[in-house]
Formats: sequence, C-alpha cells, structure tokens
Amino acid sequence: MDDDELIPISALQHYLYCPRQCALIHIERLWAESRETAEGRLLHERVDQPQVERRRGVRTVTAMPLLEPTLGLVGVADLVEFHATSQGEQAFPVEYKRGRPKAHRADEVQLCAQALCLESMLGDRVPAGALFYGKTRRRKDVIFDDALRELTRAVIAQTIAMLRTGRTPGAVYQARRCDACSLLDLCQPHWLEHGQGVTDWLRSQLEDQG
Repeated sequence: MDDDELIPISALQHYLYCPRQCALIHIERLWAESRETAEGRLLHERVDQPQVERRRGVRTVTAMPLLEPTLGLVGVADLVEFHATSQGEQAFPVEYKRGRPKAHRADEVQLCAQALCLESMLGDRVPAGALFYGKTRRRKDVIFDDALRELTRAVIAQTIAMLRTGRTPGAVYQARRCDACSLLDLCQPHWLEHGQGVTDWLRSQLEDQG
C-alpha cells in the first residue's frame, strides 16, 4: 500500500466498538474529549515519549513506531519489552488502557495487530503480549493464537474497506455503547436519519441558526 492508504492501528479498536465512531474519527476527522478519554491520555503520558531502558535484564522501548505495509497498518506501540532468550530477544507488546478488561475482543485485536507489525519488522514470531488496565492496575496476558490472528486480519480488511468508501455509516442508538462514547453529541444517534453524515447534520444546524 502507498503511505496515504495506511490506516492507524487504533482504527481497528474504534471499528469493533462502533463502525460509525471509526468513520467519524478517521473519515470526518471529528473528536471530542471526555473524562474517560482524558484519563486515558494521562495514563499514556508515561509511555508517549520514545525511550529505551533496561530493567532486570529486559529491554523496554516506549512509543515504538510500527509499520506493516502488506496489511496496510501504521501505528505506535505504547511499550514493547524485549526478553532475552537462547535465540536472542523475544518481543512482547504491552498496550495501556484506561478502564477494565472488556467482554468483547477489541483491545485484543488492537494488540494482536501490533504483534503482526512487529513480526513483519523483526522477522520473528511474537506469540504473546499484554493489556495493562488502569482501573485494575493489572496486566491481562494475551496469547496470539490462530483464532485471534484470523479475527484481527478480518477486522483489518473490514476497516480498510469501510474507510476506503469515504462514507460514514448511519446512526443506530444503543444505550450501553452510545452513552459511553465521547462523540455522542457529535454523532447524534437519537436524531440523525440512517445514512446521514455528521457534516450534513452540522450544516443543517448552521442553516437553522441563520
């Protein structure tokens, strides 16, 4: 893929949470801060600065750039640990999340996508990683088995296909998902008709005020 066709790894998590949210962020370039997103940003501050350290025999790299042009992915890993093995070093990606472990697999897909990038860049298989959740202050180990890898590749293909259309999916209100979304006021799922974009809604509001 050309560089301008690459999608950020974070788009996969957005897509699995809500395809419309993904389109609002990555097609319409809309964003809104909430208490939850602010807490997530603060949690990431300690790993947002690129640096390399060695602790207890483990080399750690923060804010590590990632790229997998064959799959069309680009991004940044919060933290990658390199553990010493008899064959050299074994990469172990760690993604920081604000909340708690979730019932769905969006966070695991995002982490697995990082592993696929690392495998392409390093030429070595990455068998596992971890998700660190701010609420529990604990890591959740994630094994990159065949099922998760297949799911991740499928989500990559679906996300790329949607973003290439340049169209935002219609709004469908689901209380549990929508009420927790920082883009709720911009998305307007209660009011927008199916298939109408946020840009159209904003234009209509300006026309009404004029």
